[in-house]
Amino acid sequence: MFPSIRQAMIRALVVVLSLSLSAIEAANAYPDQPIKIIVTFPPGGSADIVIRALQPLLSETLRQPIVIENRAGAGGNIGIGAVAQAAPDGYTLGVAAAGVLTVNPHLNRAAMAFDPVKDLAPVTLLAEIPFVLVSSQQSAIASVADLIAKAKAQTAGLSIGHGGNGTAMHLTSALFNQKAGVGIQLIAYRGTAPATTDVLAGHVPLAVLDIPASKQLIGNGKLKALGVSAAKRVAFLPDVPTLAEQGLSGFESVGWFGIVAPAGTPPDIVKTLNAAFVKALSDPAAIEKIRVLGAEPAPTSPEAFAKFIQSESVKWGKLITEAGIKAE
Repeated sequence: MFPSIRQAMIRALVVVLSLSLSAIEAANAYPDQPIKIIVTFPPGGSADIVIRALQPLLSETLRQPIVIENRAGAGGNIGIGAVAQAAPDGYTLGVAAAGVLTVNPHLNRAAMAFDPVKDLAPVTLLAEIPFVLVSSQQSAIASVADLIAKAKAQTAGLSIGHGGNGTAMHLTSALFNQKAGVGIQLIAYRGTAPATTDVLAGHVPLAVLDIPASKQLIGNGKLKALGVSAAKRVAFLPDVPTLAEQGLSGFESVGWFGIVAPAGTPPDIVKTLNAAFVKALSDPAAIEKIRVLGAEPAPTSPEAFAKFIQSESVKWGKLITEAGIKAE
């Protein structure tokens, strides 16, 4: 081999080794600056409260400040779009809910400036929030069996309120219709609060609400809980049977949110972040704060979270198509 060629190859090898060593050193040094977490909901919401409960624990483990930025809007597309466009260095993360990762792509893919699969790296699931089907005190409906019988006899006067088109509560309501073989009218509200107000007043006889919005109202008898949407009974409403227990085989629907990073974030950094979040989610005080919301901590590995996102996307995409659900 000619000396000049040999020298060129040696120089190229040195460059490759230098770059590899730099990448390893960068990963080993991580983190060496504050980490920003973008929350795609306004302050005070469940996701915001959960991440703020974890904030000091994450800061202690990672030995860096954790900066929380609320960037709501467009069903989570704005905040998670910013995460997708950030540098894949582990310093910008996002709290992503089921809607932006598994529902929006089926409802209005054209409005999304990013691909949830290609442009994001799952880190961990954070928490799950079950839903509950409730009836107003003015309604004569006292059970799921009673509701299905009335709906099959006639649907006039029956309707289910929910928190908005394309929300997990909307899809839970549509799943109820599908599993029960009925066609109850679904009424979209601009959020859980107005849906709750109308079912309390009896303007709609039924509603699908999240546990945080409804557990106190159920506890003091202002709403009747007909069934919970989770696969198992929930600790907050132990006497309320699941919808699956009441004849709707395989019924399972929960709200959830987790942590994502930009695609291309080094696996070692994702592993470091995952370990920090899993540790924080095992802290007794943090668990208590999360459960007070009516949520359940649900840490996973990055691989398990990726598989969960995929399965949820397939499940809800199928329902959206079969139920003919369209974007507003």
